[in-house]
Amino acid sequence: MAARQARDGGGRAFRQVSEALRARMMDGTYQLGTELPAQGRLAEEFGVSRDTVQRVVRELGNEGWIESRQGSPARVVKVQRVQSTTAKASRSRQVLTLGPLISEAFEQPDVSLDVFTLTSESLDAHIRVQSERIRAGAIAPRRIGVRMLLPDPALDLPYPVSRQDKDDPRLRERLRAITDRHTESLRTVLRDLQVEGFVPSVDVQIRHVRLVPAFKLYVINRTEVLHGLYEVIGRPIILGTGEEIDALDVLGLGAMLTHHVEDADPNSPGSVFVLKMKAWYESVWHLLAS
Repeated sequence: MAARQARDGGGRAFRQVSEALRARMMDGTYQLGTELPAQGRLAEEFGVSRDTVQRVVRELGNEGWIESRQGSPARVVKVQRVQSTTAKASRSRQVLTLGPLISEAFEQPDVSLDVFTLTSESLDAHIRVQSERIRAGAIAPRRIGVRMLLPDPALDLPYPVSRQDKDDPRLRERLRAITDRHTESLRTVLRDLQVEGFVPSVDVQIRHVRLVPAFKLYVINRTEVLHGLYEVIGRPIILGTGEEIDALDVLGLGAMLTHHVEDADPNSPGSVFVLKMKAWYESVWHLLAS
């Protein structure tokens, strides 16, 4: 056990397991109501200590993703839901989530994603899923264009912050590290698809803006919009060291997204909403972002 703990690498192992389990909940590997593998099995799979897995399970429980009771396997109790009145026939009649919508977007020859978000964590996870589909030959887009708006790193964000000491920099540093890590991952995954000849044209642009994200926004292939408000909550945040901080935070992965589609009627509610959000995005991208 001591040797395994040494291999854990502290916070790095914690992040590895945490991000992997989140990705599996987002891509449908662990669906709503299903049980996670036993902690011992996860520790063996990732080559980490059981203590690391326990801390990850505790964090996912703090965030509301899973419910864990002593003596019983952890169970998924929340996924990122999408509320849509225009779900296509190709989509499941079960709970609609972001994954199928991103998958449909990548099945088109020209893929366009404009995103405004607090971090790039969830987008990175979904892009990785689509990269695997492309490499397997399941889909073959000819062009992928991604623009992402993120809050300026110098902006004094109101969350996440410690409830005891709002000047404690560790949670802001953690947020910045999460954003940087996933932004670089997203760039690398998409760049490699072009370099290795899987996608002829890839364009990734990331800009920063001095706006506190009150919502997350996806404009998909210029005709669909996903919009979700961030809800501020109090929750414990576990640092990579294992220390737990009582914090105010927002959970982007848990935000309910509403789905709007531009149709043939320019005056329909869906068309109006999509056109307005596209105009908002273009104005911020060109006039405020850098």
